[in-house]
Amino acid sequence: MESAVKERPMQSSKPRRGATAEEMSARQKEVSVSEFFVKNRHLLGFDNPRKALLTTVKEAVDNSLDACEEGGILPDIAVIIEDLDPRRPATSKSSRYRVTIIDNGPGIVRKQVENIFGRLLYGSKFHRLKMSRGQQGIGISAAGMNGLITTGRPMVIHTKPSAKQAAHHLELAMNTKTNRAEVTLDKETKDFPPERFRAISAGTKQLSAEGTFLSPEVFATGTSVSIELEGKYQKGRGSVDEFLELTAIANPHARIIFVPPSRTTQEEGDDLLPGTSAAAAQEGKKEAPAQTSETGGVVVYPRGVQELPPETKEIQPHPKGIELGILLQMLKDYEASEKGTLYDFLQTRFCRVSASTASKFCSAIGVTSRTKAADVEPPDVEKLFKVFEDERLAPPPTDCLAPIGVRQLLAGLLKGVKAEFYAASTREAAVYRGRPFQIEAAIAFGGDLPADQSARVIRFANRVPLLFQQSACSSFKAVEETPWKNYAMQQPRGSLPVGPLVVMIHMASVWVPFTSESKEAIADYDEIRKEMKLALMECGRKLGTYLRKRQKMRRESERRDVFERYIGEIAKALNAITNEDAKRLYDALLEQARKKTAVADQQLDEDGKVVREDDDDFDDEGVILVPTAIAPIEQSAPIAPISFEPVATSKATSKATSKATSTTTSKTKSNAKAVGVKKSSAPSASMVSETSATKSHPAIVTKKELAERRESNASSSSKPDNSQKPQKSQKTSSSGSSKPFDDNDPRLF
Repeated sequence: MESAVKERPMQSSKPRRGATAEEMSARQKEVSVSEFFVKNRHLLGFDNPRKALLTTVKEAVDNSLDACEEGGILPDIAVIIEDLDPRRPATSKSSRYRVTIIDNGPGIVRKQVENIFGRLLYGSKFHRLKMSRGQQGIGISAAGMNGLITTGRPMVIHTKPSAKQAAHHLELAMNTKTNRAEVTLDKETKDFPPERFRAISAGTKQLSAEGTFLSPEVFATGTSVSIELEGKYQKGRGSVDEFLELTAIANPHARIIFVPPSRTTQEEGDDLLPGTSAAAAQEGKKEAPAQTSETGGVVVYPRGVQELPPETKEIQPHPKGIELGILLQMLKDYEASEKGTLYDFLQTRFCRVSASTASKFCSAIGVTSRTKAADVEPPDVEKLFKVFEDERLAPPPTDCLAPIGVRQLLAGLLKGVKAEFYAASTREAAVYRGRPFQIEAAIAFGGDLPADQSARVIRFANRVPLLFQQSACSSFKAVEETPWKNYAMQQPRGSLPVGPLVVMIHMASVWVPFTSESKEAIADYDEIRKEMKLALMECGRKLGTYLRKRQKMRRESERRDVFERYIGEIAKALNAITNEDAKRLYDALLEQARKKTAVADQQLDEDGKVVREDDDDFDDEGVILVPTAIAPIEQSAPIAPISFEPVATSKATSKATSKATSTTTSKTKSNAKAVGVKKSSAPSASMVSETSATKSHPAIVTKKELAERRESNASSSSKPDNSQKPQKSQKTSSSGSSKPFDDNDPRLF
């Protein structure tokens, strides 16, 4: 056995030679930011064709709005999407589009065109603490980079910074290796805005003839950007249509014209906000907000207000909003540029630090006000940082923010959402990590909104709609945590309220903490979510007051219905006792009933007061009611007609009636006085017997007497006396064969 076992020969293997440090260092190289984002385009919002098209429009529109506002110009923006492959098969998942955005802003000087459109992380908004839509300097250049990668076509730019000079026409592409632009065409032209867009469709031709589309007078200066890309145009949620609609709501001072492509796709079950304008429901108002319109397929979002947002000012960092490493770097920069004292550094490089506070900081770390910033050692800087944390300082100024405002929030919602009740609220400015921010909320209720679905939440950050990552956004979580049941709304546990409701939340800040570079959701800071909930609760209280008043109106309407059902028989009974005119009694009692239930006829404001016709649409409390959009209160079944006939009693009941009359005389007098009837003496037995001579039906009818009456009517053809007409112009019984009461009439007992 042992001899049969053959030992395997040992295999001689050489040890694997690893890379040396020199070889590894030779492989290392710098990666440009553009090269990084080419491989990670999903971080910027270009992760699928549909979203890529939306992101391209979004970045260009944001830049246009910022440029117009900074230049003090009311924005006029045209968004044009051309389908370059309309004959593609129906199964195609994407197509090639050309997206063009034209604005009437101040334009761009020639030497900055390559940097703005051809370099990532280049801009003027990153370092300044001032509210703006753009923050990182990535958006429009990243859109051009995505178009270059998907189609190989460069960006086409027209810019006209001066109304008296020709426009610049450039075509440029980004070199992703160097993060620099390469210009392939550069010339001057007088064709601005480009003439061909005025005849691109039947709708643009009509609007151009009316002078409302790309008018040379309106677009005396401005910028036009065209980008070709692979994308997908589809209506519904998360579409270009929704983005522009919400942008028009948050920016009522802007006028936006949208020219969609010739071939579109409708997403089933994903409609936009219902209606185009609730202002159309306010008939008779002198200054109703403008209505969104469509002409030949071209959608026009009109300007709702004629005032620009307030101009914002740049502020310095707040001492409580920086970290230790940032403080060290700020000191180094100050030493290199100004070489001043620590005392001056604290006052010039921070907000809310006065001369006395700066002197106090210097004393706290053991230096004087004359100590140079360069002489401060790192341990002293760490002490200074701790002093910042312990010291009580005023919050940063808020003139760096430009909130939408209650009036403009309501104007935007009126323009975009068709409802019956609108409420808005703007909170006072708050601080997170030393950065000021302001929360605004608005709600729209009723009208054409679906009543059996969850509430619609629309989110904004610095006036820019956020369309994706809703569940990860602090705004959405704040809506879920708001106790909507306290405001007469249905709300399943841990979810959105159910009902005809649209909730709008806007955050204005010098630096919005987005969850990603694509700016799709707001990070969930406790300070931010708390302010959002407080703003929503303020709007909810206004809605709850309104709904409770509506419920009271409904109860009063039902109460009036009960009065009207029995008031006619009461009048007949009083007529039988007092011999007063039954119709007069009925009118007096009806007037009292309507007076007691007058709430049912009111048009309410948020305080339950009657809305007058001459009231202004916008009130100081941030509430708007559209009376014609309010659903009418449901009425009960119509009441059977009432006929007031002379009361007659039979001989058998004459004595009983006479006896009852004497005991009820005083009570009857007081009742007649209460309803405004003139006093009269109680009828005597002889008067009752006189009225008994005329055969008539009793004032109060029982079912047994109704059966006897039918038998007598069948054998007799006599007609009842109709000398007194009923109050209402309704049909009454005119023949003996017809019956004035039904078996199920509630007046029968």
